[in-house]
Formats: sequence, C-alpha cells, structure tokens
Amino acid sequence: MEWDNESLKLFLEEKVAQYNTLDFISDDPIQLPHQFTSKEDIEIIGFLVATIAWGNRKMIIKNGKKMLQLMGNAPYDFILSHNKKQLDRLDTFVHRTFNGVDFKYFIQSLRNIYTKHNGLESIFIQHQSDTSLLPAISAFHSIFFELSHEFRTEKHIANPEKGSVAKRINMFLRWMCRKDNCGVDFGIWAIHPSKLSCPLDVHSGNIARALGLITRKNNDLKALQELDATLRKFDPQDPVKYDFALFGLGVNNELDL
Repeated sequence: MEWDNESLKLFLEEKVAQYNTLDFISDDPIQLPHQFTSKEDIEIIGFLVATIAWGNRKMIIKNGKKMLQLMGNAPYDFILSHNKKQLDRLDTFVHRTFNGVDFKYFIQSLRNIYTKHNGLESIFIQHQSDTSLLPAISAFHSIFFELSHEFRTEKHIANPEKGSVAKRINMFLRWMCRKDNCGVDFGIWAIHPSKLSCPLDVHSGNIARALGLITRKNNDLKALQELDATLRKFDPQDPVKYDFALFGLGVNNELDL
C-alpha cells in the first residue's frame, strides 16, 4: 500500500492511541518499574530490565522479577548498601548471555554512578546534544565501564559510536523521558522527548519499511537516523510516541508481513 504523509501520520496516530494505554503495561517489562514510586527505584530497575529485554517478553518479565528478588525488592537501597555476601547471591542469575558476572558488575557500576556521578539522569543530561541523546549513550558507555571489569560484560551496554542502534537503552530512555497522560511512560527525567531515538529492532524495522518510514535495508545506525528524521517530521516534540504504533503493529502482525 502506498501512503501519503498525511494519511500515514493519521494511521500512526490512531495506532499510538490504540496501544499507548494502561493495558500495555500488563504484558510488557515496563510493569516492573511501575511497581515503585521513588525516582531512583524506577530508573534502576527500569535500566536493569531494559538491559535484559531481548527474547520472549514473558521470560524477560520473569527474570526481571528474579533481579528484584535478589535485590530484596529495594533496588536503590541494594545499590548503595549491599555487602559482599549479598552481591555474591547474584552469581546464580542468568538471562540468555547476561549472567551473574554481568549482574554483579552492573550493581557495582551503578553504585559508582550514584555515588560519584550524581545518578543515571545526570550523565544523560550532561552529555546530550542539542538534538539527540545518542552522544549521551556513548558517554554513558564509557562512564559505566570505568571500573575494572570483564570484557564480556561490555556487550550488554550499546555504544552508538561503534554503530549500534542501542535499542534497549533507547527504550529505557523513552520510559524515563516521555510524559503524557496515558500512564505507560514515566517522564521523570528532565530531558526533552524531542531528542529521543526510536528503539529499532528487527520487528520495528520491518514495520517501518513496510510503511515507507525507512528505505535502508539493514537495521544499523544509519537506518535509525533515517527513522528518527522521518518520525520527527510527523511530531518534532514527541517523535518516539510512534514506537507504540510500530510495536503494536508488529506484535499483532496487522500488516500481514
């Protein structure tokens, strides 16, 4: 089907309205940070569950709950005050290629970030550009790995400077920065949503191509930049709201791809 810009925008807006609702939460990993009210707890478990957000969503949610249990269901307190015995309990954790070695380093790095860098939000605020958070994601990668660590753990934090589309971090940033009246995203960070990039993966990329939002065949950084540019034409202030449309269309196979 051929779309003109006006009809495509209207179609996407309808799908955003359909999927950006409280019903979205019950089957999505975002349900885990929704269990908390404090900013630090929300952003910490949000970051951790976004990190393991690949594969089956039910398994992601199940293992996100395991993360919380291992942290005594108090993420921020655990980050700041864990002892060695508590940290060693994390050795048992596994989600696909993310294991206890990675989880333990993440906890230690997050403590460093909250005690030495004024928290997660501060890093992204300091390193954002006028138009994008991609430079901030690269800066975050450097800061996150400034402690001694095993090289294997680096694959779990994306770096756009190396061509990554940073799907999971961009999803996390959507959760933290977007604010509307729908109750899904939190909007608790002082970063304007106009700077967000869409969480691009195989499924959203296929939907975007079917709709003519991108022409590039590979789901690489250039494709992400093309998608961002297109979505920002539709809504310069909140382009990543269309992620709900791309996700919903993909999950429900509405375009019969």
